[in-house]
Amino acid sequence: MELRRGGVGSQAGARRMDGDSRDGGGGCCKDAGSEDYENLPTSASLSTHMTAGAMAGILEHSVMYPVDSVKTRMQSLNPDPKAHYTSVYGALKKIIRTEGFWRPLRGLNVMMMGAGPAHAMYFACYENMKRTLNAVFHHQGNSHLANGIAGSMATLLHDAVMNPAEVVKQRMQMYNSPHRSALSCIRTVWGTEGLGAFYRSYTTQLTMNIPFQSIHFITYEFLQEQINPYRGYNPQSHIISGGLAGALAAAATTPLDVCKTLLNTQENMALNLANISGRLSGMANAFRTVYQLNGLPGYFKGVQARVIYQMPSTAISWSVYEFFKYFLTKHKLENRTPY
Repeated sequence: MELRRGGVGSQAGARRMDGDSRDGGGGCCKDAGSEDYENLPTSASLSTHMTAGAMAGILEHSVMYPVDSVKTRMQSLNPDPKAHYTSVYGALKKIIRTEGFWRPLRGLNVMMMGAGPAHAMYFACYENMKRTLNAVFHHQGNSHLANGIAGSMATLLHDAVMNPAEVVKQRMQMYNSPHRSALSCIRTVWGTEGLGAFYRSYTTQLTMNIPFQSIHFITYEFLQEQINPYRGYNPQSHIISGGLAGALAAAATTPLDVCKTLLNTQENMALNLANISGRLSGMANAFRTVYQLNGLPGYFKGVQARVIYQMPSTAISWSVYEFFKYFLTKHKLENRTPY
């Protein structure tokens, strides 16, 4: 098979970029975009995965940041009476009206600084681990076990970079936050709580994100097999698969996200109500505190906002990632191909 450029072809491998060996089955004809995508090299380079991943992470978090701000506030266990919200749209309207147009974006800069390198390592690790583990577990095709393990391994790298950024942005997102800039927040947290404060929720973050990413990647790859069996570059399939995978994973892991938010924000009013002096640490303590203050419903505070945030977020992330992976790999191939 050839990738044609102005009538002159160059030989390229017939296998797909993601390393899958299945042909997808079925008798459907492939379109030109799929044909081009499959004619690219067997695997994209590490730099391509990292660049595509960084772009996906930055765009995902930038576009959805206002909804993320609402989610953080809706997960508050004992919110200020002025910060009670019943819906995502209503919350955004109220925040903008009472606190200013730019208030939902406070902390966006630190999130973008963390999202770029975190997602670069995340997607690069996932792609390489997926390819390696699929070769071990399932020589003739795609293994969901391999995808789940690869996603879990990628999460370890992602969260190591993102956890400090999460701490800073969530403290800036809270109602009546004293922090006006990311730098002042970092200085205050470091000075009063020490370096460990930036990783206080790391184990909870991993406990949440490992099952989240396992569900996410397994669901995404499964849906791709169903609606995009040839694994061509198909933006619509990436958006649908990514969105549904993110929604399912988000709903299933909301209780862990509530605990993570409590550990990150160290919400003073909630800790005082629970008669906790000092700082709250540890996932088990967070679970007990949430139950003590709000019972079982407390574990699903903000579930609506979380699903509304994650569904488009993962759709954006996958569609942007797949686009840049396709574009960068094709561009490199064309630059190497003489006319």
